[in-house]
Amino acid sequence: MNEKTEELKNIFTDVTDGEETVTESQEDTRGSLERDERTDEERLAGVIEQMRERYEFETPLSDEQLRDVATGFYDGDSDEEIASRFEVEPAEIFEARMSLHLIAEDDADEIDLTAIRGREEDDATLAEEYGVSEDRIRRYRRVAAAEDESRTANDRYRDEFDSLLADAELSARMTTDVREDGLEDATEGMETNVDF
Repeated sequence: MNEKTEELKNIFTDVTDGEETVTESQEDTRGSLERDERTDEERLAGVIEQMRERYEFETPLSDEQLRDVATGFYDGDSDEEIASRFEVEPAEIFEARMSLHLIAEDDADEIDLTAIRGREEDDATLAEEYGVSEDRIRRYRRVAAAEDESRTANDRYRDEFDSLLADAELSARMTTDVREDGLEDATEGMETNVDF
């Protein structure tokens, strides 16, 4: 050992009260990304509560029933099936789903939502143009509004529902469909002829 090493060893021995080695116990410390310790049901309740506060939607359904609506939606239950469990009209379940941004592929399967989004004509005029009932046009407009609301929130709530309730295939398919519609809307009328 050289002189410096010997000097450092003596300092170490003095500081550690003569111990030859020092072992510091390690603590389990959490980083800045703490794991959410709540149950999935508690997290689901939290998402619904946040949405109620942010969008101030009105529904006769309780938060617990809204959790059941979300769960039923991801289980593939129809509005009619969910409505029968709560003894309410299917229209109330549809409205609850739209408020929760839970949009199914067949909610607007007869019409291109991009075509009616932002149209100022009344429901009767659009119904005649597309050959559907005024009720269907109102439904399509509600679906379009729910999609817009979801996109404005960067699909945050829908993504949270997906992570809590969806199986991977269903989640990927539905999220892709909604986002593709958004991309189509966003790029409509854009110049794509770019020289490099």
